[in-house]
Amino acid sequence: MFSHTFLYGEDYLTASIAIGIAQGTTKAEFSKSCLEKVRGSSQIVGEIVDKGDTVYGINTGFGPLCNTRISKEDTKLLQSNILQSHSVGVGKPISKMLSKIMLILKIHALSKGYSGIQETTLKRMQWHLENDAIPIVPSQGSVGASGDLAPLSHLFLPLIGLGKVEYQGRTISARQLFSETKLRPLELGPKEGLALINGTQFIAAHAVLVVQKMQYALRHADIIGAMMLEGLQGSMKPFHDKLHAVRPFKGNQHVAGRIRTLLQGSEILEDHIDCERVQDPYSLRCIPQVHGASRNAWLHLKELLETELNSVTDNPVIIDDNLVISGGNFHGQPLAMVLDYAALAASELGNISDRRVYLALEGNSPGVPKLLMEDTGINSGYMILQYTSAALASENKTLCFPASADSIPTSLGQEDHVSMGSISGRKALRIIENVEKILAIELLTAAQAFEFRKPLKSGVVLDEIHKFIRTKVPFAENDRVFSDDIEKGIQMIKDGEIIALVEEVMKSKELVWDTPYQEEFENY
Repeated sequence: MFSHTFLYGEDYLTASIAIGIAQGTTKAEFSKSCLEKVRGSSQIVGEIVDKGDTVYGINTGFGPLCNTRISKEDTKLLQSNILQSHSVGVGKPISKMLSKIMLILKIHALSKGYSGIQETTLKRMQWHLENDAIPIVPSQGSVGASGDLAPLSHLFLPLIGLGKVEYQGRTISARQLFSETKLRPLELGPKEGLALINGTQFIAAHAVLVVQKMQYALRHADIIGAMMLEGLQGSMKPFHDKLHAVRPFKGNQHVAGRIRTLLQGSEILEDHIDCERVQDPYSLRCIPQVHGASRNAWLHLKELLETELNSVTDNPVIIDDNLVISGGNFHGQPLAMVLDYAALAASELGNISDRRVYLALEGNSPGVPKLLMEDTGINSGYMILQYTSAALASENKTLCFPASADSIPTSLGQEDHVSMGSISGRKALRIIENVEKILAIELLTAAQAFEFRKPLKSGVVLDEIHKFIRTKVPFAENDRVFSDDIEKGIQMIKDGEIIALVEEVMKSKELVWDTPYQEEFENY
């Protein structure tokens, strides 16, 4: 059933592994040595309380109350109070998948043995995952500074019998869940509440999905761009390996190599190899540079995210018996800035896609009619589809203002610089969802233009893709309700059917991608 077993706190976590655990295709468990480290860290916290040493968050208040001493008797009450007082999230709940990923990331971070969490608490979190009792987490309320305080508080309210969960297809209270499962609320020990809610798991969970969805968008953009290049009889010279060797950005070289592979053996290319056109518009000619720049941004996000996924981001951090450090590992800036960068990169992917859609409608390519339809006048053809891609591209531009450029002091000035990374993550996902829709529109227009190249054939990969598209969306001779076509296109993008088909054809024809960076860009 499981592809492999992941060991919390020990193995190297990546976005794809986190998604695999959330989807149930990868098993995750605790090793004996991991639980020993967790117990040792918890024991150190207990000793601090017994000795009466003043340590932030263990026997002091939080934020601006850091100098307020808490008695030994009240240290446990302090931890349940923090979950309740910090549960101030608003807005629509995040998706169940995001909540699951948050749980997975938090379990992994706490399992490293630097947080003072109790073994029973850790295993209760695992129980929620394994029994698909997923807490309801509002989407708004985090400023991404002392970690994602509000969303993480909501995520862990059910541990103490409060909050709500999605369970067996229903949204129910934690109290009802306990009644049905015979569980009892946990009594949190010293520091546990703070360990649970300090951290960047809300931001990081969004980044995990951004890495996955953006990579899908990037792969689709190359494939669809190659099909549009064929439909409009674009030149292959701008994709020459020697051209990109003299400006060797990884992303540029990778995209150019993918396009060369997709067009290998094309009769369409051969047919216009000696045409009189000197050069193509930028939206075709600069595909490697624009898609490649977005690829580079994606790679930067992937690398930084993996560092974060395998880090300890709560506070204070228990190094050993003699060293407990109250620092700033919970600050979301490292992910906030790179998520804003990724959002811009994704938006540009949609921007150039919309330009290619417009280009396809102009009727300037031999054999391709204006608006991609022979009988226009009574028919508007594909004209209005580009209105939608333009609207989506414009909406994305308004979302590109970097959330990490803003900071509003909180906690009476104790938290006087915050990352706003939670907003960065939410915006990035919104932009990518819009890009999927733009790419779906380009997919339809590229397939329509491609049709006018018959009986000439493209490379074997693109020909098979075109056949597949036609099983979903027929060639348009007359106007119809194109929103139905667009929805089918969006579904093809979301389902990854085209990517799967490409890999299948590549394997059956024994084709190899002409790029040295396949491993870096195609795995996460």
